[in-house]
Amino acid sequence: MTTRPTMRMVAQASGVSLKTVSRVVNGEASVSPATAAAVTATIQRLGFIPNDLARSLRQGHTSSTLGLITEDISNPFYSQVARGVEEVAHQHGFMLISGSSEEQPGREQELVQALVRRRVDALIIIPARGNHAYLHEELGEGTPAVFVDRPAIGYAADTILLDNRGGAREAVAHLIRHGHRRIGLISGFEDVYTGAERSAGYAEALRAAGLPSEKALMRVNQHTVSGAAAAAAELLALPEPPTALFTLNNLLTVGALKTLWERRAQTALVGFDDFELADLLPVPVTVVHHDPAELGRQAARLVFDRLNQGSLAPRSVVLPVQLIPRGSGERPPTSSLEKGL
Repeated sequence: MTTRPTMRMVAQASGVSLKTVSRVVNGEASVSPATAAAVTATIQRLGFIPNDLARSLRQGHTSSTLGLITEDISNPFYSQVARGVEEVAHQHGFMLISGSSEEQPGREQELVQALVRRRVDALIIIPARGNHAYLHEELGEGTPAVFVDRPAIGYAADTILLDNRGGAREAVAHLIRHGHRRIGLISGFEDVYTGAERSAGYAEALRAAGLPSEKALMRVNQHTVSGAAAAAAELLALPEPPTALFTLNNLLTVGALKTLWERRAQTALVGFDDFELADLLPVPVTVVHHDPAELGRQAARLVFDRLNQGSLAPRSVVLPVQLIPRGSGERPPTSSLEKGL
């Protein structure tokens, strides 16, 4: 196994002191040009890589790193959020370290501890379910945190959210305006903020139209494409199936589409979150659109505001969403029940 070159090895190979090598690495002017050139040549020959983090901490500087905790980086929504964070971090000369909690509170806490040990300057967290009061001990007064997509529970911090309830309300009202009275709901975990808010918007739109919220038309606690596909199949198999579906995130929309395609069903569909190729399908998908990368950019900007300005009251920013009609949400009701209304 090849030993990674160290500063001490550079000093020995150059015939100078360890302090001299340190001065060359740090760009100090107290070393003669000839000595600096010789040490630099040895560094290049040995392939020595300075430890920027350790050096900056010894000098009392920050680590110039941000920590990002998402739910599942394989989900395009979270990868787009990460892209937005990284874009702003790069503008400030910061590196990004990220990890996925996989919706597990224990895993999230482990990641927080690991990132704090690595002396990140701040954390950006898409929180898992559960209480976040543990952050009072983990972060103390030293490491700022910004929460994205969901607020923390038990911990006051800057938060960037979407207009989840308003977007869901508009989506269901859109289906109602196109004649639908039986609208199925496929949602994720009931105790997650985004799902709860979107479900509330669904119920508000029905109530405003004088329609009941029927539990028989709801399939909750779905969080995979296959689960959503099975939920959609169950809804379509009802004696009086819904003529429209509202899915509460991109993965659930894809699952519902699989079932609708397999059965050649003419059921209308609106999904919360846009996704790649949604506008290029045979029947383009009507969605509640937003920009996940902008969520990340806004979160990173709040982080740097916090780092630069020090103590500020926690702020909450709500970004707007937009209903984009493309075809699937404009299909008319097809059941005999709906035709009679």
